[in-house]
Amino acid sequence: MQSIKINKAKIHSIERRHPWVFSGAIISETKGIEEGENVRVEDPKGRFLAVGHFQPATISVRILSFEETELDQDFFNGQLQKAVDLRMKLNLLRKDNTIFRLVHGEGDQLPGLIVDFYNGVAVIQCHSIGMYRSLDLISNALQHALGSQLTAIYSKSSDTLPERIEAKNEYIFGNCETPHIALENGVKYEIDWINGQKTGFFIDQRENRALLGKYSLGKKVLNTFCYSGGFSLSAIQGGATFTHSLDSSKKAIELTDANVVLNGYVSKNTSIVADTMDYIKELPEKYDIIVLDPPAFAKHRDKRHQAIQGYKRLNAHAIRQIKPGGMLFTFSCSQVVDKFLFTNTIIAAAIESGRNVRILEQMHQPADHPISAFHPEGEYLKGLVIQVE
Repeated sequence: MQSIKINKAKIHSIERRHPWVFSGAIISETKGIEEGENVRVEDPKGRFLAVGHFQPATISVRILSFEETELDQDFFNGQLQKAVDLRMKLNLLRKDNTIFRLVHGEGDQLPGLIVDFYNGVAVIQCHSIGMYRSLDLISNALQHALGSQLTAIYSKSSDTLPERIEAKNEYIFGNCETPHIALENGVKYEIDWINGQKTGFFIDQRENRALLGKYSLGKKVLNTFCYSGGFSLSAIQGGATFTHSLDSSKKAIELTDANVVLNGYVSKNTSIVADTMDYIKELPEKYDIIVLDPPAFAKHRDKRHQAIQGYKRLNAHAIRQIKPGGMLFTFSCSQVVDKFLFTNTIIAAAIESGRNVRILEQMHQPADHPISAFHPEGEYLKGLVIQVE
């Protein structure tokens, strides 16, 4: 294992167990180190600090262990077993729920690795070259930890790694036809990890969809940026009078409609292909609940101000349009917009709209998307339930 030495001023970050080493902290030569290679991180005098995966990028080392260890099959077996054990303790695999995140990067001490589980199928996304080079170890570890509960493993990293890597999207264990039916809190979904976004489904809103269901009895619900219709289906399951599912993507609406049919909810839902920002300015009818779950408006800090303005406009339109006493479920998944800034943005939207609002609930990512106490950047999803008078 080759060594990388870091600046003395940057040692405290690693000693505080932050899992990233940035390129500016490195003081030794790295030209001879291959992309994705296992490396030993040392202080200027050669004292051991950590081991991880090297990548010639802004984040140059993703740390997998702060102990001197080989990043071999035993290591991955142990880490994947801990991840599986946590999900089982959370009771996420049961008759009415077969969808959950199995590995959440830094939150499971496996930075650069995402694994989602869909009724027997594990879908892997690698966000680092080191994890992609470790696919065989990861596959073996998943088979070891899940046993007969696992029928297939699909690797999907072509969109998350540099093009020069030529990552293949393929089955690396077993096989499974798509779309594949899986359950979230009793709601059926057709999951297509081959053609769908990310790993095929947005698992991180599971608990927030369930919360919407609790508020939906007898309500009229507008679900914007609906993608696969998750919030709509949970609202109907909870007793909504009807839902309108809105997305600018025709493919997303087709996916929503397929899930609506799968659950027998056709008479309760109408799907609309339209741009949410334009559509919500003048709604054709008043809704009891509006869901705003947009894609990330900013992925980098230099776009943060632009994102805040976008969230403000979107929420101000919704607040103006919603029925008196109605509720708004509003979210941001932009990591660079923290929960305090997001809350202040919603307050600014309320002031601009001229209506009184109060916060009923604060929402975030669920327990199968854990946040390392040493990596606060892992907290990305935030949301509010507000009531509009």
